[in-house]
Amino acid sequence: MSPTRIGMLTPSSNTVVEPYTQALLAPLFPEVTAHFSRLRVLTISLDAVANQQFDLAPMQAAADLLVDAKVDVMAWNGTSSSWLGFDKDVALTRALEAQTRVATTSAILGLNALLAAMSVRRLALVTPYVGSVQQRIIANYAAIGVEVVAERHLETSDNFAFAEVSEARIAELCREVAKARPEAIAIVCTNMRGPMIARALEAELGITILDSVAFTLWATLARAQVDMAPLHHFGRLFTVDGSTLHP
Repeated sequence: MSPTRIGMLTPSSNTVVEPYTQALLAPLFPEVTAHFSRLRVLTISLDAVANQQFDLAPMQAAADLLVDAKVDVMAWNGTSSSWLGFDKDVALTRALEAQTRVATTSAILGLNALLAAMSVRRLALVTPYVGSVQQRIIANYAAIGVEVVAERHLETSDNFAFAEVSEARIAELCREVAKARPEAIAIVCTNMRGPMIARALEAELGITILDSVAFTLWATLARAQVDMAPLHHFGRLFTVDGSTLHP
């Protein structure tokens, strides 16, 4: 049988998505493989130039290249709709599905499906972003009934630099927000190195850790109806049924 091929649309300056997705997928190789297409993303802020990076046209061009690889499902592996508005990813996935005829999801649609499935209403937020972006994310979650009870952000706008934040620093930030006793901690940025420390943090803190690279992969595996049991040791999210994921 042919493998299940997963396609990821990835920010151009991201150095985390490819290697960490492959590491998470190792227990499923070669039955499931991941393939990547990039679009230019250099900075994260709320100004018009930064927002244009996430326009539909570059997403469509990157998606077209994944179609050549005959992927079974694809995802926008970026968290932009967390501050631009969740409806943006709903519109994006519908547009890409109409264009490519490939099932499509996104990082934030995956996160939101997990929050709903786990009945999370008290969330802690860890990101590398600037304060204005962080506040927009917090407001968007408040609008859907999810209270951010603690947050840490690193006041950085350079997308490449996000990957240089150490796993030790990310773990420290998670420990800080855990003091508010949230129901889950979300590491929101697909260029932060959170996936491989999530399970140890869950054991230490007793709190579910939802890392962006991991929840994007969860979303694609859910759409492809792949059994995630071999990935359970990477974190609690891979035990969550994905059948209710927003299409």
